[in-house]
Amino acid sequence: MFTYERKTPVDLDCGITVYMQVLGAKWKPCLVDMINKGYQRPSEMHRLIPEATPRVLDMQLRELEAMGVVVKNAGSGFPLKAHYSLTDLGQSLIPLVEAIDNWGKQYGERVKQAIAETAA
Repeated sequence: MFTYERKTPVDLDCGITVYMQVLGAKWKPCLVDMINKGYQRPSEMHRLIPEATPRVLDMQLRELEAMGVVVKNAGSGFPLKAHYSLTDLGQSLIPLVEAIDNWGKQYGERVKQAIAETAA
């Protein structure tokens, strides 16, 4: 199996690069936001963003878990029902995720227009 080897090192002294290492995937900020709002089960999250496959959401949740942003808890009983919660590190990301969400709401129409003009 081929594994990609980065040719240039990641600059983890840059705060934006650190942020991108943690939340730099399509659905990660959305997942953190959903968990913060009480949607803790993967099936709930998938219902909210059906365009994302369950496999991709699961992979990104595992990556967030590996970074220490979320913790996976298994419920008792059968079948086991996993749910996620934010760690202290995950909670520290909420102001950033909310700021990005607010920016997107404020400038969304302008961005949509620019995309439409570029595609034309």
